[in-house]
Amino acid sequence: MTCGAALSGQASLPTTNSTKSFWHSDPSTILLGHRTTASLPTEADVVIIGSGISGSSAAHFLREDDRGKDLRIVMLEAREACWGATGRNGGHCAPGAYFLPPDVREFELQNFKTLEARVAKHSIPCDWRSLSVVHSFLSKPMFDLAVQMYEENSKKDPGVVKQAKIITKDSVSPSLKDLRTPSAVGAIVQTPAASLWPYKLVAWILENLLQLNNASKSPFNLQTNTPVTHLQKTDDGPWIVHTSRGMIAAKQVLLTTNAYTSHLLPEFSDLIVPVRGEMSSLLPPKDMSPGTNNPPLVKTYCFLGNGDQNINQDDYLVQRPFSGHGSGGEFMFGGGRSYASGAGLGVSDDSEIDPPAATYLRQELSKVLDLKNDGQELKASYEWSGIMGYSRDEKPWVGEVREDLGLGGGEGLWICAGFTGHGMPNTSLSAKAAADMMMGTSMEDVFLPAAYELTKERVKRARTFDEVHIADANGFR
Repeated sequence: MTCGAALSGQASLPTTNSTKSFWHSDPSTILLGHRTTASLPTEADVVIIGSGISGSSAAHFLREDDRGKDLRIVMLEAREACWGATGRNGGHCAPGAYFLPPDVREFELQNFKTLEARVAKHSIPCDWRSLSVVHSFLSKPMFDLAVQMYEENSKKDPGVVKQAKIITKDSVSPSLKDLRTPSAVGAIVQTPAASLWPYKLVAWILENLLQLNNASKSPFNLQTNTPVTHLQKTDDGPWIVHTSRGMIAAKQVLLTTNAYTSHLLPEFSDLIVPVRGEMSSLLPPKDMSPGTNNPPLVKTYCFLGNGDQNINQDDYLVQRPFSGHGSGGEFMFGGGRSYASGAGLGVSDDSEIDPPAATYLRQELSKVLDLKNDGQELKASYEWSGIMGYSRDEKPWVGEVREDLGLGGGEGLWICAGFTGHGMPNTSLSAKAAADMMMGTSMEDVFLPAAYELTKERVKRARTFDEVHIADANGFR
């Protein structure tokens, strides 16, 4: 069994009274409080724990495959559907380019294209807008390091040059002023990127899975407000998933629990660490609107090196589209983690915000970005927190938690978690890889960077690295 005394750093269960995210201001009437069956099923072929973009994508890919279309799939969610990190993030999907090895860069790019194509094919109403992202550097040492990484990686991977462009103080078309970042020491512009309403994307995926039940022999079963308390492996038999509402036996269990993984697998406490992040919905200046001298932003942003923040503590921004009635246009601005208590490390409680970080977000956006408002503090319509899962080696963990790994697992237990605040460009195809593995696809045919695969060698190697709180404080990971 994987229950017992809590280990140091072990995550709690998700709180029942989380702060209210802007993205939850228009919840799905189908998903809110949804339980496909009144009682918890007693058996399943697959139990997926977690209903964010990883869990919903895994269920989608299982159902899409002929090998998985008749599986009895039960999804368990501790709170409402998509009420964790995906429903609390920055609404930003930006695959990396200049700072990633070639296979990871290509994986993130294909992940983006997969999401973009799905949204377009089904006209998913999630406000998806494809554009580019500006990495704005407020620190010269950080910019110099980024340029060095760009130059080194571009020599071995021509895709870097296609996706990213360096902007210095001498650059024109665009200049730093054109990018609305005149105070930056330099910038790197990456394409592609997107802004979106992440909750609505996941809500569509889940609603679609439920709608397909009408034509399925084995209905997809979503059980919200059903926290999983612990897992139990029977001798040569199924997993027993213990919940607040009873038990369910499953041949296979997939953990898409991200920051909360160590609550069910305490041995992951040093490998995936919960970190609380701060998000805000800030109202734009009153004179900002389409067609004026203060037009809306046409790019998304990442700010690095502002104030006391090291390279691990970036700020990120997208602007919501304006409606035809002049409403909308909110700046979805997150970060300020160095101003939060303990930088949010080890915190798995999102029932509170960090007031110093919230103040930082309201005050700093007008300073790092030219909003033509004389640097005035912005007003927030929503302020909330969310829990990210930081991986000790910065890479997601995808694969079977075999017994020989010493992580409290066994045959039939799988994981797709640990996205270190960079989930949107990784989760969908990571979940597909997990689904493929669960259905027996050979690893040679699974599309996944080798660095993401859960192996005994990787666990051992990761534990030679600095622990997350040490690496984060030192400014490198």
